[in-house]
Amino acid sequence: MNDTEQDVLELIRRGENLTVEFKSDERSLPDRDLIAAVVALANTEGGDLFLGVEDDCSITGLHVSHRNVTGLPALIANKTIPSMAVRVETIELEGQVIARIRVPKSRQLVSTSDGLLQRRRLKMDGSPEAVPFYPHEFVQRQSSIGVTDPSALPLENVAVEDLDPIQRIRIRNAIKKYGGDQSLLPLADEELDGALGLTVTVSGMRHPTVAGLLLLGNERQLRQHLPSHEAAFQVLRGTDVLVNEFYRKPLLETFEEVELLFRARVEEEEIQIGLFRVPIPNFDRRAFREAFVNALVHRDYSALGAVHVRLDDDGLSISNPGGFVEGVSLDNLLVADPRSRNPLLADIIKRIGLAERTGRGIDRIFEGMLRYGRTAPDYSMSSAYTVAVRMSAADADADFLRMIVQREEQAGAAMPIDSLIILSRLRNERRLRTTDLAKSVQKPETVVRGTLEKLVEAGMVEAHSTGKGRTYTLSAKVYQGAGQKAAYVRQAGFDPIQQEQMVLNFIDTHGSIKRADAADLCHISPYQATRLLNRLKDKAVILPVGQGKGTRYERN
Repeated sequence: MNDTEQDVLELIRRGENLTVEFKSDERSLPDRDLIAAVVALANTEGGDLFLGVEDDCSITGLHVSHRNVTGLPALIANKTIPSMAVRVETIELEGQVIARIRVPKSRQLVSTSDGLLQRRRLKMDGSPEAVPFYPHEFVQRQSSIGVTDPSALPLENVAVEDLDPIQRIRIRNAIKKYGGDQSLLPLADEELDGALGLTVTVSGMRHPTVAGLLLLGNERQLRQHLPSHEAAFQVLRGTDVLVNEFYRKPLLETFEEVELLFRARVEEEEIQIGLFRVPIPNFDRRAFREAFVNALVHRDYSALGAVHVRLDDDGLSISNPGGFVEGVSLDNLLVADPRSRNPLLADIIKRIGLAERTGRGIDRIFEGMLRYGRTAPDYSMSSAYTVAVRMSAADADADFLRMIVQREEQAGAAMPIDSLIILSRLRNERRLRTTDLAKSVQKPETVVRGTLEKLVEAGMVEAHSTGKGRTYTLSAKVYQGAGQKAAYVRQAGFDPIQQEQMVLNFIDTHGSIKRADAADLCHISPYQATRLLNRLKDKAVILPVGQGKGTRYERN
């Protein structure tokens, strides 16, 4: 069995999921069922359709009528609208021949030639199923892949005259308060509406867009025309609910009222850093603002459900209906190009000044946690249907904050988010390699290595060893500033001469030493331990006994 066959077998053994579908072919799968399965995959995330595999992962092979798969791509192209281009290959596994049909994710909705439109979803037990794709879900799908902007759609059954003029005053005040686009302020109401895209002209009449209704509509209009718009603010202490407020008001008014409730629960301490007193809040206001605004702006307004803000004993959580947009995932959250499910609404909020104009609000959220020595914001509870972020209420690390602020004063600039992530991980995990840090920074190792070297030059980080075994710790200066001199010695380890002497002392005491013993004794990696033992062997001080994993070293 070659590597490709082994990979396919392993993929099949994991079972069906959103991107893997099995179809039995013992009785010759009808064309309509095959085409329906292809359509469901294309309308979800794409994936692999294995023909000749049962639901229980057993491999039963292709029916004789499907042994020649050369015609399958043409059949699928002719039976799908628009035509789907798939790749088909045969693979022999466990003495049976199966077909692997690779289905790309479609950038538009695909149906069978009979008009069947399906998508895949996960059931409560985690297994996948194909379900109808209903018309009200079309906009949700198209917006998630960036084909359409639902926030720019006009609402022709709402007249501009019925909108709330007070909300325009609120927009102007927000521009002044948050430093938005000042060129908007002198504009008349109609000009402001047009400049921001709050209204459009349809058949000679002005009507609000969805974004316009969200910002200028009254509560009655929002309930009637955008019933999905809702925000909730909750405060829990243990199992007791102290606050449970729900809002269906215009977007800026909702933001202001929820922020007011949040700010009332922000507590601050102060520490002295040089000539200045620096506040340490239990929750960073800017991080909250970016996270809450992101939830309001990027949520899926075609799906019912509220944007939830919840404060409890463990911290702050914010969630919104609608998963990450196309191209954004947990693995590239920090580096993905800024994209929105509602581009017009996102642009309006940026021009008002409520959101980060660069589109990198996620950096603000991370910064608001990491600079105080807290753990990074946690997005792991997000799914295909929800984006959820959790911000811990753990106590801040004043020494860590002092180190960051002092460095920022020296550099005359804010600490880059990559550096904050690296310093935070080294603070928590003590000693790491470049490969360990690259996943957290979400950038290539070459870029992370450059950031590490800058931190080394700044005296905040120290490098140990060279080559593949190179590791990094916080510097002696950092530990000394925090009053943890002993901790630095434990993490930095010992110099090569000390390491050699420790190994020899161990052998004198115990008769021999293994690589694992040397790594544990000197607080180094197994690779570094091998180099240390080889160095002593080359000096003819020790000699190896045995081979492989059982090799031990004795005095020469």
